[in-house]
Amino acid sequence: MAITALIIFSWTLIGIAMIVLSAYAVRHYYLAYSRMRIAHPRETNELVGFVMPRITVFVPMHNEERVARDVLQALVDCDYDWELLEVIPVNDRSTDGTRAIVDDFARRYPFIKPYHRSEGVGGKPAALVEATVNATGEIYLMFDADYVPGRAVLKMLTAPFLDPEIGAVMGRVVPHNIGDSLLSGLLSLERSAGYQSVQQARFNLGFTAQFGGTVGGVRAAALRAVGGWNPESLTEDTDLTFALLLSGWRTAYVNRAECYEEVPQDWNVRRRQLSRWVTGHTECLHNYWPDLVRARFLTRGEKWDAIFLLAMYLTAPIIVLGWLASLVLFFVPEAHAVPVLPFAMLIIGYQLFSNQATFLEIGVATLLDGTRLRALLMPLSLLNFFANTGAICNALRKFYWNRFWGSGGDGWYKTHRTRPGSDGKGFGLNQAPTGAARQSLNGLYHANSEGMGD
Repeated sequence: MAITALIIFSWTLIGIAMIVLSAYAVRHYYLAYSRMRIAHPRETNELVGFVMPRITVFVPMHNEERVARDVLQALVDCDYDWELLEVIPVNDRSTDGTRAIVDDFARRYPFIKPYHRSEGVGGKPAALVEATVNATGEIYLMFDADYVPGRAVLKMLTAPFLDPEIGAVMGRVVPHNIGDSLLSGLLSLERSAGYQSVQQARFNLGFTAQFGGTVGGVRAAALRAVGGWNPESLTEDTDLTFALLLSGWRTAYVNRAECYEEVPQDWNVRRRQLSRWVTGHTECLHNYWPDLVRARFLTRGEKWDAIFLLAMYLTAPIIVLGWLASLVLFFVPEAHAVPVLPFAMLIIGYQLFSNQATFLEIGVATLLDGTRLRALLMPLSLLNFFANTGAICNALRKFYWNRFWGSGGDGWYKTHRTRPGSDGKGFGLNQAPTGAARQSLNGLYHANSEGMGD
């Protein structure tokens, strides 16, 4: 009796796994196919050049002396009119040389206005809550400290806000350290598929692009309308995305607004980063799915896409349960009474169908980006897949354990930086600013050797 129940339970688990994972596979195929069909992706760059609003750029920092000069120098070099620009480096209780670097830039460039925190709850969301009080821009843009924006990125990210329905905007993240380790190379494929294939396809299909908390921005009025940043969330960006959606605001995606990041090179760093994402993302699923289902102004496709996006990390334990159920059926002799060959062929066919979906997205992105040599790493993505699955399952275990017992769970932590410091061997901008910039008559800037505001 017990053996029969175990066999039935195992087949049920396999059936659930096949249904759920096949649904995700169909979604991945659909998005990849849609991205290939897009002859002219939706672009808002044609709006650049009209009346541009005043913007505030936040750069949250905690012990970022390795990378602080890079991002600040890149923002100085951007072509946004300085009279309409405010940059607020949010120095959150740093104990290294971050404050000195920030203050040096502020002395040279009047539009850089540091906000130094020495107490209070740690973490990016809490720091942004405080710093936002001092902001004067109509649009808030955000860049993590290890990111390096291109010269035109500020205008590209600001232009979509000329559409009054847009509440948030997301740009594209491109790793710059892809050759530093095997992991960073594999993560570059993951980022390429996530942005070039998925984000662009979802935006063109009318679904909600996900605001990623960096290389993006939010309308100040929209942020106030939803109650501001959620300091309790580990993924304040995902939380804000769906708070805005349920309040009637849209999120735009600008694929050409590229910003260059440092992806993890060490698996332990990646595991901790992934754990934070899983925890915050799953918490948003529990908080928002009832309202998403009930929202009358969202189409059925928008609702399904939002639920699939929020629940994506739950596929990892479903995969593992399916594997375990398959092992039970393989080793229990009574289960062999069922015709094995038809079911084996069904499972093999399902595996081929579902597993190839994400590879197709990577292939599409690689083709569109013209980085075909990097596609040689695709077979090794299986290593990343197995490692991710284990880390995600462990993070979900801790999340539901903490949720059940009411414990606090993991707190906020900063991703470790590996970029060299100010020794001249960094990304290329990591030098102490020897000069300043001078505004030209047309509102653009060029480097010059004279100081400014000394």
